[in-house]
This record gives sequence, C-alpha cells and structure tokens, in this order.
Amino acid sequence: MDEAAAYRIARVTGSAESVEVTARLLDQLPTWFGMPEANAGYVEAAKRLPGLVAYAGAEAVGVLLHQRHFPEAAEIHLMAVSPSWHRQGVGRALVDAVVAEVRPDGCRMLQVKTLGAGHPDPGYVRTRAFYRAVGFLPLEETDDLWPGNPCLIMVKWCH
Repeated sequence: MDEAAAYRIARVTGSAESVEVTARLLDQLPTWFGMPEANAGYVEAAKRLPGLVAYAGAEAVGVLLHQRHFPEAAEIHLMAVSPSWHRQGVGRALVDAVVAEVRPDGCRMLQVKTLGAGHPDPGYVRTRAFYRAVGFLPLEETDDLWPGNPCLIMVKWCH
C-alpha cells in the first residue's frame, strides 16, 4: 500500500479543530518550535489560513498551514508532525495533499522557509533532508528574515 494512502487528509481551514491540532502538535515539538511567541503566531494563523490535518485512524498526527502569495505561488506556512509519527509518510502525505489542492487553480510553485544550514541544529538537518526528499530545492539562505537565525527558502514545482 502507498504510504500516503495510510492517512486521511482533511481540510480544516479556520476551524477550532485546526487551532487545537496546531497547538497540540507544536507543544509536542519543542526542539523545532520552542519559542512561545512564534507558536502563538502559528496558532493564530491556524484561525485564518487554509489548513490540512493528517489523521491515522481518529488521531490527528500532522498539520500543514498554507497561504497563497500570488496565483502562481503558495507557501507552506507551517508543517508539524507528531514525533511518534516521524518518518512514516505523514509529512509526504501532507505535502502531496497541499500540492493537489493548489495546483488545479494555477499554482505552479510552492515554497517553504526553514532554518538554514548556517545553524548547527541537528533537527533541522533532518527537516532540510525531508524537504529535499519530497522535491524541494534550496533557493536562497538569508540572515535578514529571522534575526540571529539563517532562513533557508526552498521551492518545489507543482506540476
């Protein structure tokens, strides 16, 4: 069976469920999401941005928030997967689902911002490897977006 087929993906835009799942998953990932003010911003974004939740049975195991900047370009604003479900296809299923959602109305490019290689965090080594494995390529690393932390911008074609 295809890994992605093991998960049910649901749209949860602006719902109480989107907010609750986002907050719960961020709490499970303090190594990646350890800044309370940033987490509060992600939870607030869950109230307004399009969202997808991955379910394994009845359990919400992943969330992805995305936004359109232009008709041809979208961004993964946040993706969080429960640590007990890492490396089991949840992230790939969420990325595939967002591409399938934005492509039909003309989106050609998806971007994501993550901590750049200029920072030694070992968790983000895995994050960058994941994004590469699902088709993202590095576009630019800048120190101007997140003071004190290098931001790597990665892109993927949505064809």
